[in-house]
Amino acid sequence: MNDTRNMILAVVLSAMVLLGWSYVSEYFLPAPPPTAATADNGQSGPLPPTTADTAPGATVTPAGPAALRTRAQVLGEGPRVRIDTPSLKGSINLRGARLDDLVLVRERQEIADNSPAVRLLSPAGARGAYFASFGWSGQGGVAAPPADAVWTASAPVLTPQRPVTLGWASPTGQRFELIVSVDDNYLFTVRQRVANTSANTIAVRPYGLVSRAAQSEDPDGWTMHVGPMAYFNGAANYDVDWDDLDEAGASGQRFDSRGGWLGFTEKYWLTALAPAPGASIAASFRRAPGGAYQADYAGAPIIVAPGTAVSSEVRLFAGAKEKKLLDRYEAAGIPKLSKAIDWGWFEWFMRPIFDLLNWLFKTTGNFGVAIICLTFIVRLLMFPIAQKQFQSMAAMRKIQPKLKAVQERYKDDKARQQQEILKLYQTEKINPAAGCLPILLQIPIFYALYKVLMVAVEMRHQPFALWIKDLSAPDPLTPLNLFGLLDFTPPGFLAIGVLPILLGITMWMQFKLNPQQMDPMQQQIFAIMPWVLMFVMAPFASGLQLYWVTSNILTIAQQWWLYRRFGLHLSDTHPVKT
Repeated sequence: MNDTRNMILAVVLSAMVLLGWSYVSEYFLPAPPPTAATADNGQSGPLPPTTADTAPGATVTPAGPAALRTRAQVLGEGPRVRIDTPSLKGSINLRGARLDDLVLVRERQEIADNSPAVRLLSPAGARGAYFASFGWSGQGGVAAPPADAVWTASAPVLTPQRPVTLGWASPTGQRFELIVSVDDNYLFTVRQRVANTSANTIAVRPYGLVSRAAQSEDPDGWTMHVGPMAYFNGAANYDVDWDDLDEAGASGQRFDSRGGWLGFTEKYWLTALAPAPGASIAASFRRAPGGAYQADYAGAPIIVAPGTAVSSEVRLFAGAKEKKLLDRYEAAGIPKLSKAIDWGWFEWFMRPIFDLLNWLFKTTGNFGVAIICLTFIVRLLMFPIAQKQFQSMAAMRKIQPKLKAVQERYKDDKARQQQEILKLYQTEKINPAAGCLPILLQIPIFYALYKVLMVAVEMRHQPFALWIKDLSAPDPLTPLNLFGLLDFTPPGFLAIGVLPILLGITMWMQFKLNPQQMDPMQQQIFAIMPWVLMFVMAPFASGLQLYWVTSNILTIAQQWWLYRRFGLHLSDTHPVKT
């Protein structure tokens, strides 16, 4: 029995460490905030693309004036093409053909209705510069468009119904074009076309890049990857992080692949370049000498004969990592774009949990109700297993007097005591390990829900009822600020909300229904564990707390019903005589 209890205790404590360490470490071992890195003179200027004729370590020449200005000032400094879609608003800078102004109109920065939309991309020269750019490098005397070239546009506005062609004429006799289209959501398609009107055969290499002046504000941790990310040669690469780029500098991390995609991922947002499927590319992640970070690729050289034209295509995803959209774009030819969501090791299990939870949400219209429904479904599926567990527990409670008698009789002979206890289990046909399986089965479900709440943008800012306005955030109502009456926000590990308190109470009630442990040390551990978990769970998403509280309530109800069948009263520690 002691071995069984120790195993259960080890499982529970392992789950606590697995789920709680990242939060506990944020408060007790805080990481330094991300460096507000910018390129030279505060600008985010792109590194030269990774091509055969350009060294990756070349010096950055920042574009534009040296001093930072407001975003409005920068946006008003040059000609632009407006972007207007149901999901995106912004503009393309015709100087450099940069997509550098983009907001996600369906996403808000805060819960309030009047909160501004989330900004994803921002122009060089303003704080937080972040942009995408496309172009060519030339060989054999070709004058490719420079970084500050001013392009002409075929229309003033880019919409899903109306693509825009950006053009630039080379003094060496070539016409370079970017035919830009966008869908109703977050996918841009850019066809890079070169027409050679000169008398000479030329060679060009198309490239694309994403440059950002600073690291993401979202923390990068072992439970969720934030930063540089790529899918190359059939595998998602989560291994490159900000520190790697800081150490490697302008030489960076380089890859060769056929197709795939690369860019920068955040907790909920993604900006990624996806060359044509099967295209041979040389790609890299790098850090500029001044501090900016860049993801870029260059295609294979293309020979363009006189009087001919060639084109290549690249897609740019810039938006929220909504699973249904990522899956749709996968089906349209961007390989494994859904890997941008860091599902972790249990992806095979988390995807069905997400799909079920999302379906329940769309059916009920309330994410909190969806979590409660999910809890009922999980408990229903586990009912036969839990029934065997509770039958074993009820039987254990019935033989408590006999166990105590054996313990007293052989208190000075622990080996004989264990033998007699095992003999008693065999006589009464009790399996003390029967209670372990439901706990083991609950851990992956609990972890899957934790990850879904943590990484799924669909769950962001979803309310439940009353004071729970965001189920992906901790419970905000805590006694330490008189349930919101005081204008005071306690530290995360002390902000014990109503749901964590209910979690502690329901777990204490659940443990009271279980058979009493023989080992006094285990009795003490199980006595304080509910209140320890109350503190551990306080910083977690309130949706996760809601799941656990609901599961505890259902467990208590099932135990109570079964104990009544066995003739046990809830207040008794010994069986009722029948």
